[in-house]
Amino acid sequence: MASKGLLYLAGAIAAEVVATSALKASEGFTRPGPSLVVAIGYGIAFYLLSLTLKTVPVGLAYAIWSGVGVVLISLIGWLVLKQPLDAAAVVGIGLIVAGVLVIQLFSHSAPH
Repeated sequence: MASKGLLYLAGAIAAEVVATSALKASEGFTRPGPSLVVAIGYGIAFYLLSLTLKTVPVGLAYAIWSGVGVVLISLIGWLVLKQPLDAAAVVGIGLIVAGVLVIQLFSHSAPH
C-alpha cells in the first residue's frame, strides 16, 4: 500500500532532519550527546527509507526525501540558528517545494 510507504517516508524525513540538525551541535563528533542523536537519527532515517522503497520508486522517494529535507533544514537554520537566507536561497527553496508538489500532484509514478 502506497500510503504506508508515504508514512515511512515522512518518518525518514523527520529522522533525517533531527539528525542533520544535531550535526552542528556535535561539533565534529566531539560531543557525545549530539553525536549519538546524529548516529541514531540517520540509522532510523535510512531504515525507514528502506521500508519506503518497498512501495515507492527509489527515484521519487529520494527526490521527495532530499527535497523536503533541504527545505526543512533551511528553515531550521533560518528560524533556530538565525542563519540568513538571501533572495536566491528563498527562490531556490521555493523551486524545491514546487518540484515536490509537481511530483505529488501530477506524476503517475508517485503514490497517492
